[in-house]
This record gives sequence, structure tokens and C-alpha cells, in this order.
Amino acid sequence: MSNAPKNQKKSATSARAEGRIADNKKAAFNYFFEERHEAGMVLQGWEIKAIREGKVQLTDGYIHIRDGEMFLIGCQINPLRSASTHTSTVPDRTKKLLMHKDEIRRLMGKVDQKGYTLVPINLHWKNGRVKCEVALAKGKAEYDKRDTIKDREGKREVERAMKQRSR
Repeated sequence: MSNAPKNQKKSATSARAEGRIADNKKAAFNYFFEERHEAGMVLQGWEIKAIREGKVQLTDGYIHIRDGEMFLIGCQINPLRSASTHTSTVPDRTKKLLMHKDEIRRLMGKVDQKGYTLVPINLHWKNGRVKCEVALAKGKAEYDKRDTIKDREGKREVERAMKQRSR
């Protein structure tokens, strides 16, 4: 039994263990998200260790449906230097995503429609397992991207003005 008080804050590692691992900020800039889904991932041991150390990059990742199964392609998980030499550590290995067949079929039907694609939004921990949040997305036009930039800069200017005023 622990002698620590019950209302003590969680350590940084346990807070990180329950939260997000990696975000795909580029996807929010390039796409409008229609639906979001959560999928499990099939990973190898060295990949889990590398993910715990934060050696993952999701920005160039995309999702492909083949033979009724979903795969995450282009997600970089860089191996640790201390990774075992008897396993092949390929940083951009294709990873299988786990979802119910009915959900995959429904998403497959929507992806076949013009303009829709599946993009990974983030990787996060859930009950000690790595999950991938997948979005059914539609590509933004160039003028939508300019509007996004303009809105972001406008918010930044308002925050600066409020900060200056409060001083």
C-alpha cells in the first residue's frame, strides 16, 4: 500500500502514458474531417518501446484499404539505438489497423465517393494499448487553406492585443 496522498498529481510519465503520442497537424490544415473513428494497431515490440520514447512521426501517414483490411502507410517509427539486432527494424513499415469489418466496409464505400480519403489524426494510449484516430476527410481547396491561415493569424493578433492590454 502506498503512503502517497490520494490527491497528489500524476507524474509526467504516467500523464504522458495516458495521453497523446503523436499528432498529425498537417492533416487538419489539408482536410475537412467528416467522421472520426478509433482503430487498434498491430505493432512489434521494438515499435512499442520506440513509441514510449516518442520516436514516432505521423505527418506523412495515410490509410489504405486493401482486401477488407486497413493499413497505415508512411508512419515513421524510428528504432532505438538499443533495439535488438536479430529483428528487422524498418522505420516506415506498413502497420495493420484493427476495426470491425462493418465499419471498414462502410468507410470503404465512402472512400470510393469522389474526394474522400482516410487520414490518421493522432496516435494515443488507451488502456495500455496504442490506438490510432482515423478521420474520413475531404481535401481542402487552396482558398480554404488561405482562410485557415488568415483565421489563425487573426486569433493570434487578438491574443497579443489582450495580453498587451492586461499588462
